[in-house]
Amino acid sequence: MRKVLIAVASLTVLIGGVGLAPVAQAGMEFTNKTTSNGLGNDQVNSVYAMGSTVYAATYGGLSISTDGGTSFVNKTTANGLGDNYTLGVFAVGSTVYAATYGGLSISTDGGSTFTNKTTSNGLGSNLLHGVYVVGSSVYAATNGGLSISTDGGATFINRTTGNGLGNNFVSGVLTSGGIIYAATNGGLSISVDGGFTFTNRTAVNGLGNSNVFGVYAVGSTVYAATLGGLSISVDGGTTFANKTTANGLGSNIGLAAFAVGSTVYAATYGGLSLSIAVAAAGPDVPTAPMQAYGRGIDDKCANNAPSWVNWAGIAERQYVGWGASWQQWPNNGTGGYVCQRQPYFTSAGSWSVQ
Repeated sequence: MRKVLIAVASLTVLIGGVGLAPVAQAGMEFTNKTTSNGLGNDQVNSVYAMGSTVYAATYGGLSISTDGGTSFVNKTTANGLGDNYTLGVFAVGSTVYAATYGGLSISTDGGSTFTNKTTSNGLGSNLLHGVYVVGSSVYAATNGGLSISTDGGATFINRTTGNGLGNNFVSGVLTSGGIIYAATNGGLSISVDGGFTFTNRTAVNGLGNSNVFGVYAVGSTVYAATLGGLSISVDGGTTFANKTTANGLGSNIGLAAFAVGSTVYAATYGGLSLSIAVAAAGPDVPTAPMQAYGRGIDDKCANNAPSWVNWAGIAERQYVGWGASWQQWPNNGTGGYVCQRQPYFTSAGSWSVQ
């Protein structure tokens, strides 16, 4: 599992959890890391972490920690990076991808050395803002389009406004459930055919602004960090509702978004904004049936929920919210003991359980 966070002007290390949610509680303390801990620069653009290994993309190189962020070793052009100005990073096992202002730098030895990919390999531009990887597919957000590789980053095919992108300036990219989301300067562009064509969403569809800096998606819920707020869709990106400082955001300029369960995180120019969603109310709020599975009489419903309860939206909360009960349907309708819980739709536009 991975942890993702965004920090500006030095690296803020959050200890524990998947994503940000389990550690972002009231009273949580932060430990700040700077160049004195080995970072290449105190301006950190993005972070990727697996276990105790932390990768920090900085203005002065890609900084790597193998002790959970206590200390870092910085990698630069001397190690093969395309440029020391690094804006994005992604890692799968020992393969590390660094989005730089000189190309996409790929390491197969945990970040010790890098091979750089440029426009000569098919990238739309050598100026990269982000990178996302699924299997052998590599997606690079560039100044000249969304560049897609199906051979691990060896070669790329570039997608532009000619394929439906809102703008060729792509700030971020993410794939979820086989759908590609590209954050562009002209809207949020969505592809359901592997990146051959895109449908673009703009302020007309409810985005706070058509200038989109970051995107995150879980199931049919899509979060777009825009120049005018955090825009949330619950219908796969067809329509959006926008959240602003009036809803508690630190700034209307959103840089990135992340969500785990009912907790939404927005990186803004005014700080990291957290939303602990509550149950939504109103006549049009979706409802869900109660979930239940059979149990033994002594089963405490603690950690044995079957995988089939993990439908979209609450998969990461498989063992949360269960209570012991009795229902009529088990044992061929003669009744029996069950564990049950009630999913609910939240004010953040996502499903959750308590």
